[in-house]
Amino acid sequence: MKNFIIAILITLLVLATGSLFVVREGQRAIVIQFGKVQRDADTGDTRVFEPGLHFKLPFIDSVRQLDARIQTLDDSPDRFVTSEKKDLIVDSYVKWRIKDFARYYLSTNGGNKLQAEALLKQKVNNGLRTEFGSRTIAQIVSGERTELMEQAMIQASSSSDELGIEIVDVRVKQINLPTEVSNSIFQRMRAERAAVAREHRSEGQEQAEVIKANIEAKVTVMLADAERNARQLRGEGDATAAQIYAEAYSKNPEFYGFLRSMDAYRASFNSKDDILVVEPDSDFFRYMNKRSGQ
Repeated sequence: MKNFIIAILITLLVLATGSLFVVREGQRAIVIQFGKVQRDADTGDTRVFEPGLHFKLPFIDSVRQLDARIQTLDDSPDRFVTSEKKDLIVDSYVKWRIKDFARYYLSTNGGNKLQAEALLKQKVNNGLRTEFGSRTIAQIVSGERTELMEQAMIQASSSSDELGIEIVDVRVKQINLPTEVSNSIFQRMRAERAAVAREHRSEGQEQAEVIKANIEAKVTVMLADAERNARQLRGEGDATAAQIYAEAYSKNPEFYGFLRSMDAYRASFNSKDDILVVEPDSDFFRYMNKRSGQ
């Protein structure tokens, strides 16, 4: 009898434990009964269990908890084509959350998040591809990016309802050209900048030559003027000196002749190697032969 009571108590404990389930914060739960999502008997809507403690039929009902928070889908960049048939590498992300838990559960193979994101990415990319395909690169980068993202979100939202998903936001993080196109553009930009640099250098060299020629012309003129002024001053000095010599000679011709002879003697006997061949009674030595010079 005691063992029977213990067995009954254990069975009741198992039944009580199997009939309770807890929904964590940030989660929502749906109950699957005989392979179908449990619905409200009055309204026919899916029964969604909020966070807390809830009851279910043990061994009959199974609980599937789903994340009700806003999710972020940030995958690798994709290639899109503009209206000009130009390729762009677009890096984007999507903010989404579950809107219809029953539809989400059924359309994603039991609430498989990876499958849901794969389907959602395809729908968002279709919307982005449509928007990029109707615009040029200039329109995309000149200020129509916000409108592009809004239109892409509207198109993706209309098609994501069948997944039970609500798209909160679609954002384009970065738009780049393909690597091969970027390299060719960079090379063309480098060539253009190099051509501009060569043009500036040639213009600078031309201006330098003009400035140098002007300076050399001015220097030549200045040197010619200086040489002319020097010759003029030298001529005036020589004339003044000749005038002084003439005046001095007219005042005392004998003394002037003596000084000139002394200068000649000094210049002639300046070095021991100087040799002078003249007659002893030459007029050159008149001041050496007689003091009077006569």
